[in-house]
Amino acid sequence: MSEKFNVEIISPERSFLKTEASLVSIPSYEGEMGILRDHISLITFLRPGVINIGEKFEERYFVEEGIVEFNNNNLLILTSTVKKLNDLNSKFIDMIIKDSTEKINKDEISDKEKYLLSHKIDTLKEISQ
Repeated sequence: MSEKFNVEIISPERSFLKTEASLVSIPSYEGEMGILRDHISLITFLRPGVINIGEKFEERYFVEEGIVEFNNNNLLILTSTVKKLNDLNSKFIDMIIKDSTEKINKDEISDKEKYLLSHKIDTLKEISQ
């Protein structure tokens, strides 16, 4: 019996990825969450971070936010922002970090926005190393 389950990432523009995997790691509000075959059903929200697919993280994607649903060995990730890590260049990463740093230093943003921006900055700095 296969240890794999279905994984699909959908953005507003298109179905971004449809594959099978034995392990997927997602950045949820609760923290990093690993999903294996026969995981309990769940619905959760993504925070900025990296989705890792495969036991050796063969595929890696940066997301800013989204919704995750796992049910009957089908993982569905809905996000408006998904980029393959290999496609991110340092100029793009630096621009996003600069923009996010400027936003986080403004007084009028909420604690939730600060939380999300700080995770985005930390993730992108980690990616750029």
